[in-house]
Amino acid sequence: MTCAWASSACAGRSRELGVNYPGPLEEAVLLRRYKRFLADVETAAGAVLTIHCPNTGSMRNCREPGSRVWHTTSRNPKRKYRQTWQIVEVDRRHLVGINTALANPLVEEAIGNGLVGPLAGHTGIKREAAYESGGRADFLLGLPGGDCYVEVKNVSLAEAGVGRFPDAVTERGQRHLRELMAVRRDGFRAMVIFCVAHDGVVEVRPADDIDPRFGELLRQAAGEGVELLAYGATYDLARGSATLDREVPVTL
Repeated sequence: MTCAWASSACAGRSRELGVNYPGPLEEAVLLRRYKRFLADVETAAGAVLTIHCPNTGSMRNCREPGSRVWHTTSRNPKRKYRQTWQIVEVDRRHLVGINTALANPLVEEAIGNGLVGPLAGHTGIKREAAYESGGRADFLLGLPGGDCYVEVKNVSLAEAGVGRFPDAVTERGQRHLRELMAVRRDGFRAMVIFCVAHDGVVEVRPADDIDPRFGELLRQAAGEGVELLAYGATYDLARGSATLDREVPVTL
């Protein structure tokens, strides 16, 4: 079954791998994260900055005071908080990207560069594709065997190498799974891609203790033919970039 979609300029492009952060990564030490969108950090020079935190989740295991963090600085002098938190070091050895807005560009680049095997050979990609329910999928890809709706989920929570999603109850995520099951029943392909922002994760599982309903729906979706994939990120602090470069198994 096919539907109308628009092609993307990224299809078939060839360039250096990696999604660049908007400016050099600057190191600091986390003092606290608060009010969801704010964090205080201390620079190497001893200055205390209040920076923007682009993550609305609980950020379990990513908000420990004293952790090394990296942020970027906007060139826009009108911004109230010119610095944006991008990465945190956890367990003194692993890097975690906390900017959830980077997940979709990372997955789109991975698709465009052929990392996502089940989507190889796509003829175009449309962002924010509409469902009949009125919601929107992150991507809709044109494929010879049938178009595929894709939802992207960012994984930052991890314990002993196991990435867990979500890190807080997500009614939005539950709705996305219902929408994917609906289009699957209509004859389309449907897929969840977990963008694993923690570079120490070797496996992804649903966080049933945090959101049991999401776990139930994820298993139901898999049973109805929704494909579940996960890909892990690597960070280049000197270059100021992130790349999805490895597949990670999803265990239900």
